[in-house]
Amino acid sequence: MKKIKTSKNSETIMTEIVCPNDTNPMGILQGGRLVQWMDIASAICSQNHAEHICVTASIDSVKFKTPAKVGDIITIKAKVTRSFNSSMEIFVQAWAKKILSQKAYLINEAYFTFVALDDNAKPAFVPAIKPSSEAEKKEYLNALKRKNSRLKNN
Repeated sequence: MKKIKTSKNSETIMTEIVCPNDTNPMGILQGGRLVQWMDIASAICSQNHAEHICVTASIDSVKFKTPAKVGDIITIKAKVTRSFNSSMEIFVQAWAKKILSQKAYLINEAYFTFVALDDNAKPAFVPAIKPSSEAEKKEYLNALKRKNSRLKNN
């Protein structure tokens, strides 16, 4: 019988601080560094869900909304929206917070797809997801549409 989990079981929250070596010459967080952090949070989330090593298969529609700057605290939240046979879609949001004002704002969001691997680096089955809230149910249904769109465009 296939194991069933909720998104909450593997939800991952990761925190970073923007240091000078993470920025461009204007003191703005480099997009590549942020995507790297988001990828790490997604990997942790997917591996906790799958109980296997997982690798990045794709990243959809990375949207840079507002820049973060040196000294900002970055909070990255990763959550499985749906699992398939050996793959999972992870929704990731990145928030920046100004230290002095304590104001947090969304700076980026994206959908990552990860594949679970067994000890022989072959795809491994992953637990199913049971959505809990209405928002999770909507993400769950839309995940299949996004997957089909990815497959169609490849």
